[in-house]
Amino acid sequence: MTYTEAIDFLSGLRVFAATFGLENTRRLAALAGNPQHRLRFIHVAGTNGKGSTCAMLESIYRAAGQRTGLFTSPHLVSFRERIQVNRELIPEADLARITADLRVKNQGEAITLFEFTTVLALVWFAEQGCDLVIWETGLGGRLDATNIVTPLASVITNIAFDHEQWLGDTLAKIAGEKAGIIKPGVPVVTAAEAPEARAVIAATAGKMGAPLTVVKTTGDGQARAPFTTFTAGGGLPALPLALPLIGAHQQINAALALATAEVLQPLLPVTPEQLRAGLASVRWAGRLQRLVRPEGGELLLDGAHNPAGAAALRRALETEFAGRQPVFIIGLLGDKKWLEICRILAPRAGRIYTVPVASKRTADARELAAAFRAARPDADITVCAGLTEALNASKDAGFIVITGSLYLIGEALDRLGSAPAGAGERGLNEWSVGPKLA
Repeated sequence: MTYTEAIDFLSGLRVFAATFGLENTRRLAALAGNPQHRLRFIHVAGTNGKGSTCAMLESIYRAAGQRTGLFTSPHLVSFRERIQVNRELIPEADLARITADLRVKNQGEAITLFEFTTVLALVWFAEQGCDLVIWETGLGGRLDATNIVTPLASVITNIAFDHEQWLGDTLAKIAGEKAGIIKPGVPVVTAAEAPEARAVIAATAGKMGAPLTVVKTTGDGQARAPFTTFTAGGGLPALPLALPLIGAHQQINAALALATAEVLQPLLPVTPEQLRAGLASVRWAGRLQRLVRPEGGELLLDGAHNPAGAAALRRALETEFAGRQPVFIIGLLGDKKWLEICRILAPRAGRIYTVPVASKRTADARELAAAFRAARPDADITVCAGLTEALNASKDAGFIVITGSLYLIGEALDRLGSAPAGAGERGLNEWSVGPKLA
């Protein structure tokens, strides 16, 4: 099987099963020799901040000398972004080889893309002898394919409204799904702020006998570490840290990563110097990512695809980029709360270009423009046929924010040559409305 054939095969797998559950993933993992039993994990769930927190944890433990696996989704350009060892993407030949082997082992049984990819990643991480795998959930947690592992720690970033059609229409219900990753006796670390969400997480941890650490925030949204000393004997670096990722919300994610490192210190020793080095070198594309446009001007790329993400972007623009009114290029998915996202972002924009994204779920760019006009009647708003047209129309702008769907962020990175090659692979992020979790 070639890499192209592997991508074609993966593209043909169903996005959703008839019912959610762990049976398919456990079955295929067993046929592959249960590679998860040879690995150690930190399991990360939450609404926003999962990827950034995973990137921070990976960078910290790699700086500490661990051979790290990193499993995240969705990808921005190349499907191989989802499966990395020491931040190196799985090679095309190995992805094709493991895909071919698992296809034979699966014997034509019904399986979804994410279930198959989860086992593919486990096989690769075991083959590579990873010391630690940073393991991000896909959707929810309780019935997510990644939940077949027993980790060293369960991490829950925050709880906000997103994917309500599957996870529930209250923060308590959503938290219940995310808290499904909590295992008996396994430490839990969370930065969930909403009282109803935190209560669910605390109750679940209590039932499981799982020690709970909560990262709290100050009134201004800055993180406050829930600890004052470091088990190894040195003091933890005080926040704010020298963190390359922009935004107050990233300080909270950093505090969450540090709290996890503190909890796991007896199992995974890390020095303060390694913590500092890891956080100072962390990278995570498409989240308040600054780039210089080839023809001049600054770009800021941020996948603010739900209201909480939009609010974080707005706060960053008001603090990190105070006094600058950027040009916005924005495209969103129609099954997101795009009306609310437009209302949140409208006050921060100078000109606004609305675009469709390369998905059958795209929101209509004309409807996005109407939403922005309702929120900002004085704004200069243009509907464009796509990203290229919007970039050409805004070529005189000194500061452009490309935001909304991660589909759009991936397209921008692809066009700007700032991501690994993966032509045609962004479609593997596609899904359709499926059943609610049962």
